[in-house]
Amino acid sequence: MAKKQTKKVEVQEPYMETVVLEDTSVQHKERPIKSKTPKWEIKDRVYFLKGDNKPVAYIVKTQDIYWFDEEKGYERELKLTTNQKTIFVDEMMGQQRLAHIIFRDGMLVVPKNKVQLQKLLSLYHPGLNRLYHEHKPIKKAVDELAAIETEMEALNAAINLDISMAEAVMRSIIGSKVSKMSSKELKRDLLIEAKKSPKLIMSLINDDNVHLRNIGVKAVEASIITLASNQRTFHLKSTGQKLMTVPFDEHPYSALAAWFKTDEGMDIYTGIEKRLK
Repeated sequence: MAKKQTKKVEVQEPYMETVVLEDTSVQHKERPIKSKTPKWEIKDRVYFLKGDNKPVAYIVKTQDIYWFDEEKGYERELKLTTNQKTIFVDEMMGQQRLAHIIFRDGMLVVPKNKVQLQKLLSLYHPGLNRLYHEHKPIKKAVDELAAIETEMEALNAAINLDISMAEAVMRSIIGSKVSKMSSKELKRDLLIEAKKSPKLIMSLINDDNVHLRNIGVKAVEASIITLASNQRTFHLKSTGQKLMTVPFDEHPYSALAAWFKTDEGMDIYTGIEKRLK
């Protein structure tokens, strides 16, 4: 009996080792499948050519395309065929019958059963977001919502802006014309600009220097201070006292706004602001 048991163990041990080796081999082969590519959703997809030119027929390249596979560490050749189950040439077997991608009037609708064509267009093709883009309604809705929220924020901020700040913001956009505008005209044009360019309006409203620049411009217009013809120095009109020199390559009123924040400039600014009221 002891001999039979020894024989049984000798038969089982190699068998168990073989199973373990095969199992490890299978796991090793499956690792590359876990790629960084997002989970693929089975659905119909629509693609549009970029730009205003929408030809009746536009053919997109379907061979001699390469994509760098980070998992494998090398470029893989891609090809769209009518008789293969993959778009990777190194996975194809036998004859390859080339397929074509044709946009009609700038659009291509690909049904959900054409998975390889969809993956080529949505994940691997070098023309993606250069020659064409995939229509993504959810992303478009998110972008549109963000734009609407920004517009509403700018409109609310513009409505609640006091008239002096509204004038400062509008002066940054249209220049000295604001001096001839009524308060209602200022508010109206500010709201129009807020609707048209909400991000610009919000950046100007949140810019501390906008109001200071406006005070500087108004002070020059009211002949409280003067700007030299060479745009390099500011003086007090009443005494001729030199206030500051504009640094090289800087806008005069931006430099004046920065100077108003200094200890010396703050006193002058306070006096100017009182005289302008």
